[in-house]
Amino acid sequence: MSKENWDFKLAKNPLTDKKERTRFLKFAIVGIIGAVVDFGIMNLLTHALNMSLVLAGTISFLSAITSNFIWNRYWTYPESRSRSIMRQLGMFFAVNIAGMAIRIPILKYVEEPMLNFLNGLNLNTLINAEFLAKNFTLALAVGIVMLWNFFVNRYWTYNDVDGVAD
Repeated sequence: MSKENWDFKLAKNPLTDKKERTRFLKFAIVGIIGAVVDFGIMNLLTHALNMSLVLAGTISFLSAITSNFIWNRYWTYPESRSRSIMRQLGMFFAVNIAGMAIRIPILKYVEEPMLNFLNGLNLNTLINAEFLAKNFTLALAVGIVMLWNFFVNRYWTYNDVDGVAD
């Protein structure tokens, strides 16, 4: 990549460009909607159906991906529809599958230490430590994966939108 191309990409990032900050804010709002879908389905599956966190988290993640794709295509990046919906969905899905590969180890390996930490605090709350551990673990995973998803989707899936050079 030439220096000019690199400078262009740096000039159009969420920290320095108003249009990109607006897109990042919309992406974050879509992410919040996705998180509601994600947390709601995860809690339903783990607590009502006694499903494991990894399986429930995978199902809830796929549900959130679907919601996020629709919102991002039509609201965050409405000008991105120069690509076919199937191609863009495939790209978005690939980015999110990589995000799931980041997410699953977090769910698998952070839940138990989080539960041990919370139990060690001897919290006297109406909400039990297991519920908190599952939700704090998922929140950590969602935050990390959101950053991955924004930057990779912005510069790959939605690179046909003004502000990103091919």
